[in-house]
Amino acid sequence: MFGKNLHLNALQSRKQLLLAESELHRVQLAQDWQSARQEVQALARQARTMSCLVAVGTTLLAGLAAGRRSQSVPVAEKPSWLGKLLKGAALVSTCWTILRPPPPRHGPGQPTPESSRT
Repeated sequence: MFGKNLHLNALQSRKQLLLAESELHRVQLAQDWQSARQEVQALARQARTMSCLVAVGTTLLAGLAAGRRSQSVPVAEKPSWLGKLLKGAALVSTCWTILRPPPPRHGPGQPTPESSRT
């Protein structure tokens, strides 16, 4: 009987070791998943930034190409520096609208702006 009990203790010890190892693997998997999620979010932010830059670049290139194709305007009819400044401000405004951080999202435990007004 002593040999059988020793065999059971060895199996129980092995089972405990496997359970502990399994728990360690679960924790490692959760950490890896969180890390991968953060990397994907960072990549998505970079992609949004690049798409805006590409859009602005193509707009500028299209404007330059159109300007080269058009005939030279007489000096009296050329747009003033104020007009160019206003067009530049409109371009910056468009970029800001695209690049600004998104508004905060309200989670399940956070109050919404409507609930804080009452």
